[in-house]
Amino acid sequence: MTKQVVVQQGLTSRIKANTSHVVRLIISCLVVLGLWQATVSFFDLPSFILPEPMAVFDRLGSRSDVLLQHTIVTSQEIVLGLLLGLSMGLMFALQMLLFEPLRRWLLPILIASQAIPVFAIAPILMLWFGYGIASKVVMAALIIFFPVTTCCYDGLRNTPKGYLDLSKTMGATRWQQLTQVRLPAAMPALASGIRVAVVVAPIGAVVGEWVGSSAGLGYLMLQANARMMIDEMFAALFILALISVTLYFITDRLLNKFIPWQFD
Repeated sequence: MTKQVVVQQGLTSRIKANTSHVVRLIISCLVVLGLWQATVSFFDLPSFILPEPMAVFDRLGSRSDVLLQHTIVTSQEIVLGLLLGLSMGLMFALQMLLFEPLRRWLLPILIASQAIPVFAIAPILMLWFGYGIASKVVMAALIIFFPVTTCCYDGLRNTPKGYLDLSKTMGATRWQQLTQVRLPAAMPALASGIRVAVVVAPIGAVVGEWVGSSAGLGYLMLQANARMMIDEMFAALFILALISVTLYFITDRLLNKFIPWQFD
């Protein structure tokens, strides 16, 4: 069997797998929409309680320009919050691994920080960072900071002992052990933390917008709710869910590509 045939077979199988994922996603969406419409029709719910799916899609079309503006703001907050939270999480995990005394002080603080509700922190962040994008970015970063830190730290400290012994036998320095042994071995655990972070980061951004903002999907949802424009509120919620799902699948595809050994 030639190399070209093997590559072609691999490409064909990948296309079939991707097609299968898309078909399952479409079927799932159709089932949810069908149940949604059936619930509205069966219980004869008024539009201010639960609008019909078509009313939400009509609102998506008629208010597309406004929704797009607020979507851009929220997307920026989510992406910047992810970058900040991932950087902080990786840095703190490395610090706890390399400096044992520091770990004894940082770990209890990290655990205690998760006992504080996010809504309780949001007004303080608004006071410190203002009502602009900065407070929402910090909120999104804080909400993903803990899962990223713990996953990365667990992966770093649970490096197989055989790998470390082999690297010592080959004369590797501590820096070489970290960059060439511990970090690659920790990447599957870190990938799990990143997947969780991508899903929960929008929560932090929207919570910040609810507390105080002048733009964003969370802000738009509050304004629509106050004016009893429930179909517009559901349209913003639909876009927010679409952002989360899209970010997750993009992240998952990138992680599968750049960390192939996580499936070994």
